[in-house]
Amino acid sequence: MANDFVSVIKPTANGGEAGSGETVRGGSIPVLPVRDTVLFPHAVLPLTVGRESSIQLIQSLGEEKTILVVAQRDARQDAPEVADLHQVGTRATVHKVVKMPNQSLFVFTEGNERVRLGEFTQTAPFMTAQWEAIAEPQPEQTPELEALQRNVVSQFQQIVTSSPTLSDDLQTIAINIEEPGRLADFIAASLPFLTTLDKQELLETPDVLARLERITKHLAKELEVQQLRNKIQSEVQDSVQQSQRDYYLREQLKAIQKELGDLDDTQKDVSELKEKIEAAGMPEEVKKDALKELGRLSRMNPAAADYSLTRNYVEWLAVLPWSKTSSGEVDILKAKQTLDEDHYGLKKVKERILDYLSVRRLKPDMKGPILCFVGPPGVGKTSLGRSIAKALGRKFSRISLGGMHDEAEIRGHRRTYIGALPGQIIQHLKRVEVKDPVFMLDEIDKLGRDFRGDPASALLETLDPEQNNTFRDNYLDQPFDLSKVLFICTANQLDTIPGPLLDRMEIIDLTGYTEEEKVNIATRYLIPRQTKENGITPEQIEVPLESVHLIARHYTREAGVRKLEQQIGTVCRKVARRIAEGETGKVVVTPELVREFLGGIKVRVDTELATRTKRAGVAVGLAWTPAGGDVLFIEANRMKGKGNFTITGQIGDVMKESMQAALTWVRSNAGRMRLEEDFTKDTDLHIHVPAGAIPKDGPSAGVTMATALVSLLTNTPVHPLTAMTGEITLSGNVLPVGGIKEKFLAAKRAGVRDVILPTECRQQVEEDLTPEQTEGVTIHYADRIEDVLAVALPRTALEAVQDEVVREEITHATV
Repeated sequence: MANDFVSVIKPTANGGEAGSGETVRGGSIPVLPVRDTVLFPHAVLPLTVGRESSIQLIQSLGEEKTILVVAQRDARQDAPEVADLHQVGTRATVHKVVKMPNQSLFVFTEGNERVRLGEFTQTAPFMTAQWEAIAEPQPEQTPELEALQRNVVSQFQQIVTSSPTLSDDLQTIAINIEEPGRLADFIAASLPFLTTLDKQELLETPDVLARLERITKHLAKELEVQQLRNKIQSEVQDSVQQSQRDYYLREQLKAIQKELGDLDDTQKDVSELKEKIEAAGMPEEVKKDALKELGRLSRMNPAAADYSLTRNYVEWLAVLPWSKTSSGEVDILKAKQTLDEDHYGLKKVKERILDYLSVRRLKPDMKGPILCFVGPPGVGKTSLGRSIAKALGRKFSRISLGGMHDEAEIRGHRRTYIGALPGQIIQHLKRVEVKDPVFMLDEIDKLGRDFRGDPASALLETLDPEQNNTFRDNYLDQPFDLSKVLFICTANQLDTIPGPLLDRMEIIDLTGYTEEEKVNIATRYLIPRQTKENGITPEQIEVPLESVHLIARHYTREAGVRKLEQQIGTVCRKVARRIAEGETGKVVVTPELVREFLGGIKVRVDTELATRTKRAGVAVGLAWTPAGGDVLFIEANRMKGKGNFTITGQIGDVMKESMQAALTWVRSNAGRMRLEEDFTKDTDLHIHVPAGAIPKDGPSAGVTMATALVSLLTNTPVHPLTAMTGEITLSGNVLPVGGIKEKFLAAKRAGVRDVILPTECRQQVEEDLTPEQTEGVTIHYADRIEDVLAVALPRTALEAVQDEVVREEITHATV
């Protein structure tokens, strides 16, 4: 192993052997491989020799101290072979050998001339080879050579002057060297930034002019690098000095302001935040952490990156309503009056709210219940939440959960994230500025979930009265008491709400409205609101009850009143246009005017019932949907065939099984209905449930399918205004089903006069339906399918004739 520490060119006056121009060959002499080192002629180079073979080589030298110093191609080779060495090296003389404590040798060598290696005569224990000196012809002294030589010396002087590692003596030596070849070798050996490969290329270049040109390129490149380095260092130094100057002036300014009694903006912020923290009434642990963060803020430079983050955090802690509550005692009678003024009907809901208010009056520190209003769109779930807040005398805030996917929307982001904020719960508490508001969590059944987390799971803690007294937002990382907040959730259906979340809420059903209820709501609330929004005074418009009934029955088909309000709004806009065009006097919106404003009748459910049941094989069922109940037509038909049974209408598996059960019962009881025992032998049956684009499932249409099949096979049309629901068994029993209130109200909206229900649903009818809602509709209870058929199908020819008369009356009444 050999490494160079320093190399010195001896500035002699003559050119020595290298300048003679003669080719010299020599005998076999030892070859010393060196790593990352190139020895130039006339340079003195100390080498550290550590390889066993190299140590043997040095120790074998006698009086003749001549060796060949050759650079390895790959410095990582510990035992280089012949092929691992460059072909051009330097013949050198060993002047002195010093033995080191670690058994290695410190060898001082002086380069004599460039040589090319010849044949290797020995490879072990060390290498020896023949050599041939490389002639270096002296160039003619031309102006070009002199200019090149001066340029090299000038560049070298600049580099030495600006380099902290190069000695200034090198400039003097370079100036005193007159021979261009020796000058090039001296500069090449003195430059530390040249790589081993660059130096080897210079060693292998015997032409002096070419060598000087190479040296010039290397020096020019290094000068450019040094200039860039100096520029960067200067800019950094200027920046540091400017920062130090700014800091010094800022500290002086603070001292002056202190003497004058003035405070800067930062100190004002800190003092204001401290006052807010003291006045917030936060728990001791939270106050301790807030003051700790405030202390950090006061010591920070306002220009620091973390300053605004820390300030925002302290401000959030300071402005939250830790102890501020709404006004005190609640007047129960006044709350009841407020609820009745804002909403028509909804008796159960109002009673539950008044029960809560009564308990809160007796026990002010009670935990807030978690109510969940479930019902179809447009029945007043969200507006009911506002009325509750009004009745309680509390602040109200609505949080829309529909389509929310990110858990951080509920719990907030951790402060380590850029742009982090608290969750929606804490943000809304800041807006309402009290700790006991009414929070409406709208559309809780439409929460999503993805890779960012599950918001429904995050709500588990929020909506649990046993846990939410220590609700911890990720941003604040401090416990906040939510037990005084009255949470009210709304949903259209419960199927999509996770079980654990559903278990924490008290479910209150808001079913759809009857036509009478819709008319009352329109008269009391919707018409006054729409006239006001459209710039019409009560003296300019009158909407008779007859017209409201017409709009509710024939222009809307919904459980709620949202579409009804839209249609009333359309009528008001048409009236506003007439008034704007110059019509004077009160505009009375007659049924004829309703048809002019809204067009022809859009919904003909009662007419549809009468006309579609005119044919045998059509029965009317009742279905439950998230938007409320609805009527469902079941159509059956027969044709010649081989006993096939076809089912269509995008039917689910449960509904298909109900159809099979209905057919099995009809076949097993064919004799009792005066049908042939093998009536399916030469007949194909087809049951279809419109509309075909809407998926349908469930067992509640079993009795309707059986009735449609019996009607078809006996060629007896069903009574025109009769609807039914119930599950059928193979033995003919009628089992109870759910959603009775929604289904009954849908039947009444459709103009049904007779409804057939399972006997076991009697209790649901008595509890959920008021006498006003059941008025005008006859309810028949059935235990077996025979009871259903006795009510649904005419038993005599006179009944069949009466049915036709009813159909004609209905059809002509709505034309």
